Amino acid sequence: MKVAMIDPSLFTGRYDDSLCTAMGGQGHEVTLYGRPLRSTDAIQPQLYKYSKRYFRFGEALRPLIGEGAAFRAIKAAEYMADSLIGPKPAADVIHYQWLPFAPADRHILRRLEVAGTPLVHTVHNASAYHGDAALQGRGYASLLDHFDQLIVHGGTTRDALVVQGVAADRIAVVPHPPMRLAAATEQSRAAVPHAALPRLLFFGTIRPYKGLDLLIDACLSLWKSGARFELAIAGKPFMEIAPLLTTVTDAGFGDHLRTDLGFLEESRLTAWIESADLLAFPYRHIDSSGAFLSALHHGKATVCTDTGLFGSLPDTSEGKSPVTLVPTEDAPALAQSLLPLIESAAIRREMGARAAALGQRLGDWNEAGSLTVDVYREAQLRAAHRAGARA
Repeated sequence: MKVAMIDPSLFTGRYDDSLCTAMGGQGHEVTLYGRPLRSTDAIQPQLYKYSKRYFRFGEALRPLIGEGAAFRAIKAAEYMADSLIGPKPAADVIHYQWLPFAPADRHILRRLEVAGTPLVHTVHNASAYHGDAALQGRGYASLLDHFDQLIVHGGTTRDALVVQGVAADRIAVVPHPPMRLAAATEQSRAAVPHAALPRLLFFGTIRPYKGLDLLIDACLSLWKSGARFELAIAGKPFMEIAPLLTTVTDAGFGDHLRTDLGFLEESRLTAWIESADLLAFPYRHIDSSGAFLSALHHGKATVCTDTGLFGSLPDTSEGKSPVTLVPTEDAPALAQSLLPLIESAAIRREMGARAAALGQRLGDWNEAGSLTVDVYREAQLRAAHRAGARA
């Protein structure tokens, strides 16, 4: 089967790479269409092709103009032009991982629909961009009607889409397997400072829904009560975090804070995860989390809020949760759950072993590839029916 996988901005590059590699290994001809690769992109296409289809002009200007309003405007105009008059990928099925700009996406989807191309879309989160990008996500829900089949990673997203009016028989669940980021290098490890105290790590893109403010509130209360640990924050902020960091320094705990802010290479993120004693995912809401799934094999004690994927993780064979769950939007409960892990290396080791074991039980990419191809075949049947109905 000839597959066009589309993720214009490479929002989930590691996921795309893993899935395309799996399907390519099963004999399918897969091309991933995205932007020009950056130095921070660790994917190296194997068993599939990569096409630098999108944002070539904007990405060429990025080193000169930065990522401000001008950069975003250029990208929006470039994407709109491509959606209106750009060539359509030639494939047996077109699979959109992300729809980055709904005002433009509706045009290309209409063109593809008229052409009779089977269309599939992975809904990574039922709320477009977690509600953090109003312009990008405006009109997203109406775009779902253009697709023959939708893929979700779990029941939380499926149920949310059904509530929104999507027919259940158009939704297929393909679980999100754990991922592995690029291995840490000697250079990346050297860039991560040694931790003299237990290190609590918050990593990945920093957005309002991820609850960094809640984590900082919890840490401040623990520090003030005498707990000895450090908080490390590693990743690219997509929100203003200076006031949050200032609350830590103003309270006199700046020496307990480590930051590494920006688009970090995967090997650098891996080095931070390796250096951590425990991980925190204090998200306000989430369907699935690539950051969480990419850290499991490191076997780190993990604290998560009881939402989406986190709340539906399977227990161990002894009936115990693989992570420590806390209510959402509850900094005191978060602090209370963190304290035993901070104080006890033995508890951290036990919880870390549970996390590592969970990673072994959550499926693999070959299975995800096979399930995805099954969805493609169903989409082809639906597209053929749709074409017959128009004839």
